[in-house]
Amino acid sequence: MAYQPAPPGMAGASPAGADPGWRIGELGRRTGVSPKTIRFYEEAGLMPRAGRSDSGYRLYGPQDAERLAFIRAAKDFGFTLGEIREILAVRDEGEAPCPYVLGVARQKVADLQDRIRRLQLLSGDLEALLRDAEAAPADISARKGRYCHVIENRRLRGPQDDSDAPLDLPV
Repeated sequence: MAYQPAPPGMAGASPAGADPGWRIGELGRRTGVSPKTIRFYEEAGLMPRAGRSDSGYRLYGPQDAERLAFIRAAKDFGFTLGEIREILAVRDEGEAPCPYVLGVARQKVADLQDRIRRLQLLSGDLEALLRDAEAAPADISARKGRYCHVIENRRLRGPQDDSDAPLDLPV
């Protein structure tokens, strides 16, 4: 099986006379990334088009394994595939993508902090819902709700303010 190098600049290319490369299954075994995912990354523009053997098999090299390791690490940090594609495109152009990475990371931290704050508020609301539902008299039961009185009947929460006015649901 003779190796056909990928077009110039493609990560899958091996120099003439070098190891002919790994098939997709071998790359998957070496990296822990399934062949299906490798093909998806190739189609999504995260991996360059692989060189092909005379028989049409995709062939990969160590630089492809390194790129997959980078993609996995970036995903572990919560970067989206679009963000990873942008990082790789900047690097493929020969520039350092670190300023872009830092900007995205800063935004992700701010988004996470906001999400944590909102989740803490939701947790408090759910704790109050549980506390009030468990303390409610038995006669405030399913007859007061169409689907689930615990969610629908705000009377369970008590008269904290006007926003907790009971829902007037048909029975």
